[in-house]
Formats: sequence, structure tokens, C-alpha cells
Amino acid sequence: MTKKLRVALLFGGNSSEHDVSKRSAHNIYDAMDKDKYDVSLFMFTKDGILLDNAYSQRIFDGEPEDQVVADAYQQMDLDRPLAPIMALNELEAVDFFYPVIHGNLGEDGTIQGLFKLLKKPYVGSGISASALSFDKDLTKKMLNEAGIRNTPYVLLTPENQAEYSWGRLEEELGNLIFIKPARQGSSVGIHRVTNAEEYAAALKDAFKYDFKVLAEKGLDRPQEIEISILGNEHPVASKLGAVRVPESDPFYDYENKFVDASGVVFELPVKLPQYLTDEITEMALKAYRVLGMKGLSRIDFLVDSNNIPYLSEPNTLPGFTNISLYPQMWEVSGISYSDLIDRLIELGLAEFKRNSQIKYDFRELGTEHVGQKKYND
Repeated sequence: MTKKLRVALLFGGNSSEHDVSKRSAHNIYDAMDKDKYDVSLFMFTKDGILLDNAYSQRIFDGEPEDQVVADAYQQMDLDRPLAPIMALNELEAVDFFYPVIHGNLGEDGTIQGLFKLLKKPYVGSGISASALSFDKDLTKKMLNEAGIRNTPYVLLTPENQAEYSWGRLEEELGNLIFIKPARQGSSVGIHRVTNAEEYAAALKDAFKYDFKVLAEKGLDRPQEIEISILGNEHPVASKLGAVRVPESDPFYDYENKFVDASGVVFELPVKLPQYLTDEITEMALKAYRVLGMKGLSRIDFLVDSNNIPYLSEPNTLPGFTNISLYPQMWEVSGISYSDLIDRLIELGLAEFKRNSQIKYDFRELGTEHVGQKKYND
């Protein structure tokens, strides 16, 4: 009998997408072939403290999270330097990490750094690609350098915000602007603004989530198109999907993504002119390579009234909730949910093996020889 792969499934986190992560983790856990994988659960609390399998399983089974976390904290010495990750010490062995942590900790390179220190393979992009793709400002800089079309923007910070009145932004970007925290996901902190009053309120809210905020040129009622990417050095793309929000909703926000999607129409696969499908696919695969992503990504596009596509943003650990399009786009492209999980794990193992071939040379310096120092007046 083949030995099972011992997988640690990590979810939760101290981000605005904590509950989204819990939903995604549930679906991934249910889809994992238990004849192939021995799965342990580890949830990061909203404080960023990792709970062990027993406590995480209680939350998975529906017990009130706050009560379970309180019980766990009573048994933990939170003053110890490794308290946030001490729960991993309960594992006798782990072969593979499967992070399902959306937002900071999971998509900003933090958890990937932990996996690298632990010398273990994992699902998804590495440290630098995760950090780069999570930061909307840095992503746009890389896309612009590579000639990949995206919407114009201005970067706002607490230090320069006084220089950018609504009038100045309107002159540079037009009278429809989206305010976005640079390092948040799931539309958290995003506002559609059309006047000075809305701009001031949006900026105040966005700075709660990040000290880097984008003021991005808006497109009027664009089509929202998504594509799933799978692979390492030779990525492949799924068929395209579309998100149609109700006319009464200004854009695809957190509420209709996760709270109430009853009015949203998901078109799978979406029917677009072939030239437009080809252009979006080519842009997505190019961006995937340019940003150095591995394993998986969902890449979002906005298409204007002239059928011109703009790359909106990549998602290195996309949602796997019941309404998330990443797995659904692969489903209509011929890859089932459980097969997709298998492929993601295989890609993580392959990337780890590839990186293990990189060598480091260490030279002993011996006695230090210092040259003459000359100080000038």
C-alpha cells in the first residue's frame, strides 16, 4: 500500500479574509482524497496565533470560534517567542504544507518564508512572487515594465495625500476613480468615488487597511472576466469566466462576493469574441511568468465597452468557496475539484524538488587581512 502524504492544511489568519479562508479550507479538505493524504488542520486565529489540530478541528466542526480560541489560549504561553507557530511542534512529521490563507500572512510571502525555513514543499508561489503579486502598486509597476495593459493609477500615502486633491486626481484620472488599499483582497476597503466628498471618506477608510492606497482610473460598468492559471515553468490557462453583478450594485464588492451572491450571475465559460479570449489568455500567461508565480493563480480582468481588456489583479491563493471561480473554471475546462487538488500538490512537490537543485558555495575566510585606511580632513 502506498504511504499517505502527510499534509498540514493551514487556514484562517489575521486578515479581513479570515472567514473566507475558513470556507475555502472546508471545501479543499472535503475534496482531498483521504486514501492519498493524511490531513492535519491548523487555523491561524484573528490574532495570528496558530491553533493545533484538535482545536482547529473543533472550529471546523462548527463550534463557536471565539470560545474555542479562548480555550486554546488558556493552555498556551503566548509570551514565548515561538508562540504564534508552536502548534506545529505537535506534528511528528509533515511532508507538505497546503496554505489556504487569503490576504496577509498567506499571500504576502510571510507563510512562504516559514515553509522555506522548515525546508518543506507547499502549494503556490514563493516568497518574492507572493509579496510582489499581493502588492497592487508593485504588481502594476511590473505589468507596466512588461507592457501588459492595466488601468492608470496614482499611489497615495499618508505622506503625499495632501498633494492629491480630488481636483488633481480628477484631472489625471477622470471623474470615476476607485480607491484601493494596496495590500488587501476580496474588495476589502475598496470604494467607487465620483466627487470630493466620496473621495475623502474613501481615503479615510482605505488607510485603515494599508498605508499604501491606489487611486485607480475607473471604467464605467466594465465586464468582469476571470481566468485560472495552473502550472510552474509551463503554465496553462482555463476557459474564461464572467461575473455579472446586478445593475444596482456599483461593482463586485465583498458583500456580493461572499455575504449574498444571490443576485450575481456567473457565466461559465463566458462567450466572448475569439480574438478577445485569445488576448486575455495571452496577457494572463505573460503576467503569470513576469510576476514569477507558481502553482496557481486566478487573474482578474476588466473589459471596457470597446472590448479592450485591462488586467485588474492576480490572486496567488484564490478562493475555493462555493462561489469562487478558480475551481469552477477548471471544472468547465475538464479538471475536477479533487483532480485539481492533486495537481496543485504535485506542482508544489515539483517546485520544491527543482529549488533543491540550487547550490550554495561556502568559503572559509581564514585570517582577515585589512588594507591601509586613509582618513581625509
